[in-house]
Amino acid sequence: LVSTRSSSSTGKGKNHEGSIKYGFTLVKGKANHPMEDYHVAKFVQTQGKELGLFAIYDGHLGDRVPSYLQKHLFSNILKEDEFWNDPGASISKAYLSTDQTILSHSSDLGRGGSTAVTAILINGQILWTANVGDSRAVLSRKGQAVQLTTDHEPNTERGIIENKGGFVSNLPGT
Repeated sequence: LVSTRSSSSTGKGKNHEGSIKYGFTLVKGKANHPMEDYHVAKFVQTQGKELGLFAIYDGHLGDRVPSYLQKHLFSNILKEDEFWNDPGASISKAYLSTDQTILSHSSDLGRGGSTAVTAILINGQILWTANVGDSRAVLSRKGQAVQLTTDHEPNTERGIIENKGGFVSNLPGT
């Protein structure tokens, strides 16, 4: 029921039937700049199905990219032609096309970036998660935290980064 930028915020909600609960917390770090994180947490009805849409976008070097993701990533996922038949492929395609759009609009969006973690719950039965960067999805099962995604960090992704012509270096203070 919430889809907003926050400074430090916590929220919770439930689906239409009240059988599925969610919560989120965003806390501003120690950095000397405004909060750059955005989130989505809501249930929506579409094509006769209930979708839980949940995301956290952790901005870096500004809030324009996470703000863009908050407004566009889920709509890009849901407008993929094959979403209902192949959600996994549709999520991957939408992540890639959204990234390409961000890169092509860097003059408007700036040099910043964002991590992203999304979860889509279809009819309270099927959960699809995806992430880019070190934001992660966690599910509470009988009071125990279950990590659903794998963090993507430069040191663990070094081979992929270098094979694509990039490099990994450690900078003081990061």
